[in-house]
Amino acid sequence: MRVSLVCNTAWAIHTYRHGLLRALNAAGAEVTVIAPRDRTFEPLAAMGCRCIDLPVASKGTNPLDDLRTLRALYRHYRAIQPHVVFHYTIKPNIYGSIAAALARVPSVAVTTGLGYVFIQKSRAAQVAKRLYRFAFRFPREVWFLNRDDEAAFASERLLAHPERARLLHGEGVDLGQFAYTPLPEREEFSFVLIGRLLWDKGVGEYVEAARRLRTRYPHARFRLLGPVGADNPSAISRDEVAAWEREGVIDYLGETQDVRPFIADADCVVLPSYREGVPRTLMEACAMGRPVVATDVPGCREVVEHGSNGLLCEARSADSLEKSLAQMLETDAAERREMGERGRRKVAAEFDEYNVIQRYRELIRELAGLTF
Repeated sequence: MRVSLVCNTAWAIHTYRHGLLRALNAAGAEVTVIAPRDRTFEPLAAMGCRCIDLPVASKGTNPLDDLRTLRALYRHYRAIQPHVVFHYTIKPNIYGSIAAALARVPSVAVTTGLGYVFIQKSRAAQVAKRLYRFAFRFPREVWFLNRDDEAAFASERLLAHPERARLLHGEGVDLGQFAYTPLPEREEFSFVLIGRLLWDKGVGEYVEAARRLRTRYPHARFRLLGPVGADNPSAISRDEVAAWEREGVIDYLGETQDVRPFIADADCVVLPSYREGVPRTLMEACAMGRPVVATDVPGCREVVEHGSNGLLCEARSADSLEKSLAQMLETDAAERREMGERGRRKVAAEFDEYNVIQRYRELIRELAGLTF
């Protein structure tokens, strides 16, 4: 059984699909990860995956660069002849779907989040929609992580074959790995935003809310965890983060391959994103029993029930985020603990990674007649 996974970062394959990779490798599958080379090539290889460097200009709009991506994927598919290819993120979804069709390889497009295509009103976004409309006639199935994204594609008529759309409802979380952990007992209150540091993740609003709240709540700490300078049009630079550190408003924790100690040390996890697929950060936080604050946008509201396991605020609004963070600071410890417990139960019921891996199993059996 030959299975290929293609993404604009190897880090995302290693981080978000670790359970799937373990299941495939345990079954003896030949797993190939095709993505730009980064520090996760080594741990992926240690798991038993073959890793191939892929040229992807994630921030670029030069058609020649995109043609290089398309040609490279076509050559790899002809050489590997995978039984099925799974594509993740915009450019692999578009150019990988076309390359797989040319190489006569079955493929599945997984829309992990619509990003700038549905956030911005730029010419590049309009071009991307036209490319989606063309490329998505080829995959055997198109998976969406939330209902809002599926509805957006349908309303824009981007699906040539609407009957091939499937709702995956998130990519799941390993409930054993992200075990429930009691909230810290201390005077200090720690917020943490975990993820790639992008303006589209609401980092700017988070910093502004922190700037206002630090004077009123001197025991509050506002932390950032994740890579800076990502290959993304919305990336935040290290210099910008350093300026916030010098101001004393933000503690930058760097990046890590294991977020669990940082979630365990937090009193609340924050994600003021403009749009998501279904954010793993929130699923992991809820699994570990942390109350969360997030924006009322596609993806986030799949995980967060306002007033139950967390709070929802308006996107792109530092004022609204400030009010929600202040409300969390004013909430007593017993209620925050109950929020965390309700979050754990919700994730166990709706986002167990086991169920997601089962969907991959079923799809591979349907397309290739193979089981694992």
